[in-house]
Formats: sequence, structure tokens, C-alpha cells
Amino acid sequence: MIHWKRYLSELVGTAALFCAVIGSGIMAEQLADGNVAVALLANTLATVFALYVLIETLGPISGAHFNPVVSMVMAYRKDLARHHLMGYVLAQLAGAAVGAWVAHAMFGLEILQWSSKVRTGPAQWLAEAVATAGLLFVILRSPEGKASSLVACYIGAAYWFTASTSFANPAAAFGRMFTDTFAGISPSDVPAFVLAQMVGGFLGLILHSLLKSDQHRGH
Repeated sequence: MIHWKRYLSELVGTAALFCAVIGSGIMAEQLADGNVAVALLANTLATVFALYVLIETLGPISGAHFNPVVSMVMAYRKDLARHHLMGYVLAQLAGAAVGAWVAHAMFGLEILQWSSKVRTGPAQWLAEAVATAGLLFVILRSPEGKASSLVACYIGAAYWFTASTSFANPAAAFGRMFTDTFAGISPSDVPAFVLAQMVGGFLGLILHSLLKSDQHRGH
């Protein structure tokens, strides 16, 4: 049986999320009159609200991963059937690109474009590892029914305490290389971001496992 509803959920959710990320970045840049802090705040708020809504509405269908690292960790833990992993990742990558193109269309921009925004260097890579580790830790430690609010709050905070503004998601890096706007990333900088994110994701899993073991020994 092909679980097409799960894949469609991941595609639509990822597209909507990155449409919100990129679209709010475009709007913020237009309205902030050069004030980067105000633009980032607006971008953050839109992302947080969209993420919460999408997890709440699509979580019951696919788990609302919207992130290949999340899906990889869930498959490793056998919380996601491993034969679904490739479908999830492809849906997420496609959704991220579609989200960028829809955002461009809504603002009357050239739909197909490449980012020229440089995001590179050890500080940025460390920031992505930290951001992704924290994201997976929050997801794995969230009490039942609270993941949507905790994940949204974490991402909102990580926008501001990480040097990279917390992509924390290979699909984000992939989709945002297709936009030469506020939220973009140069294609040449994407591989290092993705590697840092993958490392961070499994560090988050390890930290969760260590604390879980300690908790069990305490009982």
C-alpha cells in the first residue's frame, strides 16, 4: 500500500511552512525600511505561528516532520517505518522548493531564482548543529500533545540565539537556495549546512537517550 496521504501531508506542510518563511521575509524587508532587526522579528513571528498551526493540523496524518533530519531520526528509532523515509524526504524537498516559488508568485517576483546570500563559516555551521540538536531534543522530550507549541517556541527562540537564524532543517537549506530574498542561502553554502544539521540532529538524539537512561536509573 502506498501511503500517499502521508507524503502529500509532508509536501503540503513543508511548502506552506517555507512559503511562510520566505513570504514573511519578503514582506518584512519591504516594510522594515532597512531595519534588519524588525525584519527578522517579523520573519520569526510568522514562522512560529505557521509552524504551530501546521503541526497541529497535519501532525495526525504524517507526524508533521517537514524536515529530513527529523524523519531520519524517527526512522532510526523505528517511530517511522523505514520504507517510508525516502518518500518523506522527497516530499519535504519538493515542498520546500514549491513554497519558495509560491512566495515569489504572490509578491510578483521572478519565480525561478537562485540565492546570492552568503551563509558560511565555522560559526554558522556550529549554529546549525546546535539549532538542530536542540530541535530534535525538544521533539523527543515533548510531553504528549505539547510538541506543536514547544517546537514553535524553540524555533522562535533559536532564530535569535543562533548565528545562522536556525534553519535546523536540510529542506530549509534546500528550499531557501531558490530565493534571492531575505531568507535565502547561496547554493554553494547548502552542503555544509546540511552536514552540520545531520550531525546536530543525531547529537540531539544522543542527548535525549542519555537523559532518558539517567531518568530510568533514578527510578
